[in-house]
Amino acid sequence: MAAPETALATLGVSFADRVVNVSDFIWGGTWNGAEIIPFPPMVIILLGIGLYIMVGLKFYPLRNLGSAFAGLFKSRKSEGDGEISPFAALSTALSGQVGTGNLAGVATALALGGPGAIFWMWITALIGMALAFAEGSLAIRYRERTTEGAWRGGPMTYIMMGLGPKWTWLAILFCLGTLFSAVITGNSIQANAVADGLNELFGIEEAIGGAIVAVAVFIVIIGGIKSIGSVAEKVIPFMAGAYILMALLALILNIADIPATFQLIFYHAFNPAAATGGFTGAMIIIAIRAGVARGLFSNESGQGSTPIAHAVAQTNDPEQQGRMAMLGCFIDTIVICTMTALVILTVQGDFTGGGQAVKHAWESDLQGFAMTSGAFAAAFPLQVGGIAIGTLIASIALIVFVFTTLLTWSYYGERAITFIYDRIPGATEGGEKIIHLIWRVLWCVVIYIGASADLTTVWRMGDISNAAMALPNLIALLLLSGVVFKLAQGIRDAGPTHKAETPEPPEEY
Repeated sequence: MAAPETALATLGVSFADRVVNVSDFIWGGTWNGAEIIPFPPMVIILLGIGLYIMVGLKFYPLRNLGSAFAGLFKSRKSEGDGEISPFAALSTALSGQVGTGNLAGVATALALGGPGAIFWMWITALIGMALAFAEGSLAIRYRERTTEGAWRGGPMTYIMMGLGPKWTWLAILFCLGTLFSAVITGNSIQANAVADGLNELFGIEEAIGGAIVAVAVFIVIIGGIKSIGSVAEKVIPFMAGAYILMALLALILNIADIPATFQLIFYHAFNPAAATGGFTGAMIIIAIRAGVARGLFSNESGQGSTPIAHAVAQTNDPEQQGRMAMLGCFIDTIVICTMTALVILTVQGDFTGGGQAVKHAWESDLQGFAMTSGAFAAAFPLQVGGIAIGTLIASIALIVFVFTTLLTWSYYGERAITFIYDRIPGATEGGEKIIHLIWRVLWCVVIYIGASADLTTVWRMGDISNAAMALPNLIALLLLSGVVFKLAQGIRDAGPTHKAETPEPPEEY
């Protein structure tokens, strides 16, 4: 038995090494720890296209942030075609955005790139607001209506209707990337996190927790986007508000240390080497890579996921939904991720790092969500049922955020696999319904499997899958940027519309 076990272990290490190398090259420009190119490819592409669109929009997202917030209440009303209200579409998109990236992902960024990674996460979000506006506005400008009257869309649709049939390959590539990302980052990582939370709070075994979550998710997603939107609209605003409030209370209790925390973030963002703890010798490029990669994982701007949700909003105004989309990016990263980061960096407690006592969770040996949970536990140490109130708060937030993420990403994957199916000659509405049912069942099976799986390598696979999904979408955003600039000016029918009669639905292209 020894030889097969050794061979399997060798294969596992080899696979893990390859995943790490691919991830490091995409986001850091390195291979086997050595620099291959002097700049991180995906970072340059993401920030470069985002900055180009921001300038082309004449900094529209920053200038109109206030009016976007003011429009939140108005967005609860339905004033056009679609499936759910603009606010419900924003809540649905946010339910996909707000998940492990906001709690565990921020901690991972700190572990990989030090406090400076938070600054680059902010930059990613600010530039990402331009990408989010482009995605949200294009999602309304180019969307399809099935013969049954249902509206749907996303990058695959604005590629086909905005760029034309010759770009079908790009739409297919995006859908394949979406399926890859859905299974890895939208399902496995999320399922594992929620199972860990249930285990920590209630002592439920991960496999049993996974089964419970899978059943709960299936009950909601079987009703489609309207059911998902209804749950998201009720849960996300309440839970996000409660989490932000508790984070603010933790920071108020440590308000004297807030200035030093911001100084730490800015210092490490531009200092060539991080100075303390486990980050000695870390370069700026590592901080940038960690901040941008985790920023994308959290807010998904440019990735192409959120426009799938925004496409079903009941509005005929692309500019309005573009503002909702950019608002989602701001709330996710600038607000929620920042609250998590500040708590981790500011709150002091009894932590251990490298065998020595340290003051803060970010300096400790804690990793991922345990770092976030530890920081909140230090802020609110009073115990209820043997569990610190802080841990209880963080764990409940994680469970709720991740549960809604599982709902929304199931829809993203469903739209991708439906688009691919529709390209097959002879595709029918009845066939679509069967595909939807099979996908929803498989989605819940993956939740059960992912709940108890070892995800040591999966986080790195998540970085790869995010890039595989984002790249086709970013190309489309660049090619359609002229349309986006006109949509921002209130020209609702900007750009050409490519339509063609097809023997199978949808008939739009």
